[in-house]
Amino acid sequence: MKTIFIFFLFVICCSANNFAQTSDNDSTRYEIIKQDGTKYIGYILSDDGREVLVLTENLGKIYIPKSEIKTIRKIDSVRDFQNGKYLGEGVFTTRYHFTTNAFPIKRGEHYAALNLYGPEVHFSVADNLSVGVMTTWIASPFALAVKYTFESRIEKLNFGVGTLFGSTLFLNQAEGLGGLHWAMATYGDRRNNVTLSTGYGYFNFDFFSRNFFQAGTYAAGNVPKGKTLGFDRAHRGPIIGLGMTFALNENVSLLFDIMYLNMNRMDFYQEQFGVFDMNGELLEITYGAIKNTVRSSSHNLVFMPGMRFQNKPNRAFQVSLSGVIGASTTEYIDGFSGNQKSTERYSFPLPNCTWFFNF
Repeated sequence: MKTIFIFFLFVICCSANNFAQTSDNDSTRYEIIKQDGTKYIGYILSDDGREVLVLTENLGKIYIPKSEIKTIRKIDSVRDFQNGKYLGEGVFTTRYHFTTNAFPIKRGEHYAALNLYGPEVHFSVADNLSVGVMTTWIASPFALAVKYTFESRIEKLNFGVGTLFGSTLFLNQAEGLGGLHWAMATYGDRRNNVTLSTGYGYFNFDFFSRNFFQAGTYAAGNVPKGKTLGFDRAHRGPIIGLGMTFALNENVSLLFDIMYLNMNRMDFYQEQFGVFDMNGELLEITYGAIKNTVRSSSHNLVFMPGMRFQNKPNRAFQVSLSGVIGASTTEYIDGFSGNQKSTERYSFPLPNCTWFFNF
């Protein structure tokens, strides 16, 4: 009986010792990013609340003060590594070139981007919600961007919705308006994924500039308030996007961004006749029926293949060899220009470079 008691006591002590070692020496690898952007990958050996002892692959054991640490994240040994090298995650993996995916900008991981055409900045205001602004180097047009994402019950499948709403601001007296509203589904992880997005876009550079009136004859000074046909005259239609990214190694990724835009537009015309007295003062005015004069439709395919280079967790450079292929059909109706119809085909390059900054 005494021998059995000693044996069980020995087993309990060994179990307690093993538990203590597991607690003090976590076998899980972590990504530790300091406030200055320095990144360490390794095992956390101890954490006394003031500093962390980390066993790294290249530097061995190092102490890092907790006050210098920005983030600590667990690493998936299968998903986050390729050929023995850590691929990382990063805030820039939430987008391709122009389109985005359904991964969220994590809380506190705001970022800015400098494009050849202008700057943009995006803020994480909640775990799955981000708000940003986009513009050109002359601050016009100016757009507000909002994205909300959520996970599904299927592993590696995420969904999201987004919206862009912009104005021409000081160009054209801020009478130009436009918007893009879309939904997206992303399959994969942050380093290797594919995203399908569908949405609806519209824009009109003179949204408020032309008034139309109900047909009829009105005395001078008694003309009813006109109405604008800004949205009716806008370029508008469905937009489909396909984005993909593939990590080649820890620092380089391939990106593909493809967009199809089918934009349609109608323009209107209204005849008006005035009656004047001997002194040239207007007595009455007659408005004719509102007629459709021009109907146009365009099909555009935008290719945006490129590469992203990221040597630091808070910096990245991206280049895109983009191009546009399209065709536009214009039809003049209601007797204008003899009911002519013409089609124009076009293609042109649209290269771009982007510098990303995490802050």
